[in-house]
This record gives sequence, structure tokens and C-alpha cells, in this order.
Amino acid sequence: MTSTDTTGQDAPRYVRLSIELIAEITDEGALKAAALQQVADDEYLDDDERAQSVEAIEVDPSGSLAHFIDPVALLGDVPGVELASATWESAQTEFDPEGEGWDEYTVEESAE
Repeated sequence: MTSTDTTGQDAPRYVRLSIELIAEITDEGALKAAALQQVADDEYLDDDERAQSVEAIEVDPSGSLAHFIDPVALLGDVPGVELASATWESAQTEFDPEGEGWDEYTVEESAE
């Protein structure tokens, strides 16, 4: 099905968005503390989920970053769109800004 094909005017259409971000952790302690606070303040986590979240934060700083990803906020203000499902993960990766393929989407810091 292409974007111009329709199965009915009122039929829901689902779109899978794939987004890849590379984030540099510049202060692991600050990130960990903020993530632990985020987990402590999350009223929707049950005790088991909270324990798993704390363990993930303690083991790997990439686990900390995942607690700040909010797909609802990403699509919340888009008219005519409702979030149907969301999954995401964070993991350490190799990053070489000089390597092939990385420069295409690299955010350049401006010198002041």
C-alpha cells in the first residue's frame, strides 16, 4: 500500500516511525540521579517495575536515558494522530563522527 492508496475514507492508517538518536553522556552521575528521581516520582510504576528500572539504571547509564523518552509527548500535539503503540530501547554504541555515514546527520556545535 502506498500513501495514496486508501481502504476507506474512515479506515485507520498506521505508520511505523523509526528514529535513531546518538546521545553523548557528558555527566553520568547527573543522568543517573535524574533517572532515579524520575523512577521515584513515576506514579504508574508498580513495585516490580520500579525495582527493574532502578536495577537498569544502576547497571548501565544507557538504561538511565531510556526513562526520559516520552513518545506520547513526541506525538501529543500532532493533529489527527493518536499513538497506538510505542517501544524503544537504549544501548551503548560505538560512535565515530569521522566514520562513513555518521556525518550525514551529525549535529554540529556552534563556536561562540
